[in-house]
Amino acid sequence: MSSLSIVRTRADLRSLVSNWRRDGKKIALVPTMGALHAGHLALIEQAKAAADVVIASIFVNPTQFAPHEDLARYPRQEAADIEQLQAIGCDGLYAPHVSELYPEGFQTRIIPGAVAARLEGAFRPHFFGGVATVVAKLFLQVEPDMAIFGEKDWQQLQVIATMVRDLDLQVEIVPAPTHREADGLALSSRNAYLSEAERAIAPTLKQALDRVADAIQQAPETLDEVLEQAKAQLLASGFQSIDYLEACHSQTLEPWQAGDPARILVAAWLGKTRLIDNRGLD
Repeated sequence: MSSLSIVRTRADLRSLVSNWRRDGKKIALVPTMGALHAGHLALIEQAKAAADVVIASIFVNPTQFAPHEDLARYPRQEAADIEQLQAIGCDGLYAPHVSELYPEGFQTRIIPGAVAARLEGAFRPHFFGGVATVVAKLFLQVEPDMAIFGEKDWQQLQVIATMVRDLDLQVEIVPAPTHREADGLALSSRNAYLSEAERAIAPTLKQALDRVADAIQQAPETLDEVLEQAKAQLLASGFQSIDYLEACHSQTLEPWQAGDPARILVAAWLGKTRLIDNRGLD
């Protein structure tokens, strides 16, 4: 089990990172909101393979939650998270209090552009501004050479990559494949909310994505019909409602047109839990 340096303030973070820089280390950041699972650990393993030292962050970011959302009940298990980070050989953990990211008087916020407007942005208009702001703050505080983000949150990945490009931030954004259970369900901290019966239904989300992907590859002229059939499949299986199920241009997230690189994205409610997933084409 490796030694994990845990820092909670900007001053201690700067000291830790300065020591790594002095030793010529290449630094990778893996931002998380905690409640770590195998998907997070896969991100850290990928970071370890690409950098000399890896620092994870755990911060449940209040600015990306609307008042009616699940900030208060978002799972928090820092002691267990620390054990997992130690076991996997993570070098550092930045676990700041909210005042380290949003000190008294904080009032500046990043407003993402068109890539954030549709899909998640339409249903959670506050969300990507909060994500972009906290991620920019983490980049400026940690000053990593690279940051690893999972493809499960595909639109978030594109928002962050666009922000880095537009603001000339000196960090490489590295995507990591979605980590899944054996039955296809994408790993997520929110899966813990699912009842046993809901958990049995949840893999239908991946099946709907696969159905749409097959249509794009084999008969793109049937896409609209297949999207409606896939939505019906989700509702028939037990999902309560569907926020979106769309085929999009993989970078701009505009509606997919023949010849575009494609990504299919979905968000749907299963009981009181909102699940998201996506897939590209092989």
